[in-house]
Amino acid sequence: MFSFREARHSDLLAIVELLADDALGQAREVVSNPVDPRYEQAFAAIEADGNQLLAVAVNRKDKVVGCLQLSFIPGLSRTGMWRGQIESVRIAASERGSGLGSQFIEWAVGKCVERGCKLVQITSDKARPDAIRFYEKLGFTPSHEGLKRSL
Repeated sequence: MFSFREARHSDLLAIVELLADDALGQAREVVSNPVDPRYEQAFAAIEADGNQLLAVAVNRKDKVVGCLQLSFIPGLSRTGMWRGQIESVRIAASERGSGLGSQFIEWAVGKCVERGCKLVQITSDKARPDAIRFYEKLGFTPSHEGLKRSL
């Protein structure tokens, strides 16, 4: 019913629309056509970096109905362990509850396994308690406290 693939430039507007499709996103994203040049620059940087994967979920009609960004992070701790970082997960409102989110996260975890990662971490804003519960149901545990500083 759904398929997952690396995002194409032609998906960019749909991705931005997904990122803006909630109260938090509406306050931080800019939806316009043509797409704001800052998104164009970010897309180019992600596409050029072999440790980044911007992915989309598409339905049978090849419509983008989900997105996420996966970063592969090398590290020295834990004997040089690689980890996967999943961020910016969005599922179209029309597909929530369909099982797409679970399938998409498991697909991303599989990509981490393929890359040799030994840990997958995911972030979610504390203002999204439903998302946090969803990730916990998929086996993610709140083992660390994440802190951010806006610049």
